Amino acid sequence: MKIRFLTVGKCKEAYLRDAASEYLKRLSRFAEVTVTEVQDEKTQDGASDAENERVKALEGARLMKLIRDRDYVIALAIDGKAYDSTGMAEHLKRLMTEGKSDLAFVIGGSLGLSKEVLLRADEHWSYSRLTFPHMLMRVIALEQLYRSFKIISGEPYHK
Repeated sequence: MKIRFLTVGKCKEAYLRDAASEYLKRLSRFAEVTVTEVQDEKTQDGASDAENERVKALEGARLMKLIRDRDYVIALAIDGKAYDSTGMAEHLKRLMTEGKSDLAFVIGGSLGLSKEVLLRADEHWSYSRLTFPHMLMRVIALEQLYRSFKIISGEPYHK
């Protein structure tokens, strides 16, 4: 299985980069997992809705260039389907059984994902109704993916 995380923005904080690297290393036992970053757009506080949509569209266009026809795309969105850890593992296992061997998890920038990316996604997942910084969301998503693989493998981690 090949899993790609397509994300907006570079991770500047060393502690988040270190955490993401640790989970990428752990995940290498289970799947080929990579992270690809696209440039984020600068946004001003108090920008108009139109400006925010313009920014999301520019970031979304960069993400769309990375999404392949064969990818099964999971957009991380606050209004997506929420799973508990066991349910996420079961769903991931079902996707693998169905032959979905190229997964692309898409994480937007500080404003979220463009309409184009959300429409292309096969599923929308939510890890919480809370808002997280997108760089922290990357770590959370990698950790939960690792947890899912441990559950699928019957290994003790998820307790």
